[in-house]
Amino acid sequence: MMEMKFKITENSLLGKDTWRMVLENPDFPGMECGQFVNVALEGKFLRRPISVCDSSRGRLVLVYKTVGEGTAMMSRMAAGDVLDILTGLGHGFTVDSCRGAALLLGGGVGVAPLYQLARRLLEKGRKVTVVLGFNTASEVVLRDEFAALGAEVHVATMDGSLGTRGFVTDVVAAVRPDYDFYYACGPKPMEKAVYQSVEGSGEISLEERMGCGTGICYGCSCQTVLGPKRICKDGPVFRKEEIQW
Repeated sequence: MMEMKFKITENSLLGKDTWRMVLENPDFPGMECGQFVNVALEGKFLRRPISVCDSSRGRLVLVYKTVGEGTAMMSRMAAGDVLDILTGLGHGFTVDSCRGAALLLGGGVGVAPLYQLARRLLEKGRKVTVVLGFNTASEVVLRDEFAALGAEVHVATMDGSLGTRGFVTDVVAAVRPDYDFYYACGPKPMEKAVYQSVEGSGEISLEERMGCGTGICYGCSCQTVLGPKRICKDGPVFRKEEIQW
């Protein structure tokens, strides 16, 4: 974990209530796929945990949804503003768990941390199929970005306004993609459906409200087959076989 100051270079609207923020600090070493950051905001006692969409040396990309006062404050920030951020938080995805072909399943803003994962998998020569789920077409984000990486991309919307009508699990059942390991991130109902219906082994990034975000307060604990674990510290990514619903 490192506390660092980042300068915003871009903060733009991607889709309905969803923003993309690009930040820079030349001393930033980058982060692992699936880790998250904790953003300090003026006047707010608790930092805001945000998934990392992409990172590299000196550059951090966040994709976030405006769901409260904190993220609304972030959406009003502009290039040149500075943010205090705790980086390198949590346990991320295990890229080497995929031997040849990966299936990535994302729902809503949960698609964000799958982008860096897809990039890393493709760099290692893995085949990547991505299934993105949203409520409606106006909420769809990062579809073109995943395709530009070289991934095969499918979209599901609840109202059928784009792609397959229904859930990411409906796309999996219809397309029957080739994969030896899957990775998932999204709302709890989606993740539970993936856990119950998608065959094979995988990793799931669990969503939960967090207090400290560093494992101190135990406010985001969950039960696993190995006993209680902290989503912010021991997760947010867990093996499918560990999770208890």
